[in-house]
Amino acid sequence: MTAFPAIDQFLVLKNIAIVGASQNRSKYGNIVYRDLRAKGYRVVPVNPKSAEIEGDKCYPNLHAIPEKVDGIVIIVPPERTESVVREAEKAGIRHIWMQPGAESEAAIRFCQEKGMNVIFDRCVMVESRPI
Repeated sequence: MTAFPAIDQFLVLKNIAIVGASQNRSKYGNIVYRDLRAKGYRVVPVNPKSAEIEGDKCYPNLHAIPEKVDGIVIIVPPERTESVVREAEKAGIRHIWMQPGAESEAAIRFCQEKGMNVIFDRCVMVESRPI
């Protein structure tokens, strides 16, 4: 348990999409993907430029994922984050984690207005523990 209920709510999720997952093992989109997978989360990579990441099928967007995901970790530039949270809301995804550097004031405001569980200014790798 943390001192932040929003974080606690996110960390109990089992199926998490990583929007901005990367094939490049030195990029955070790959580092976060591997970290959460190693901790026992079922992670789904999302990147329109990749067919596969770390041996797993990669999807071009959230709507292309065939199974329901419980939450998303966003690792894209801030100017892309707003469209990602809008896509998440349409897909019924209510738990959003914006990794440092992906935050957008407009995206944060949108999530708050829609009653979504939104986390920002925190690193998911630091806050998460093996499940």
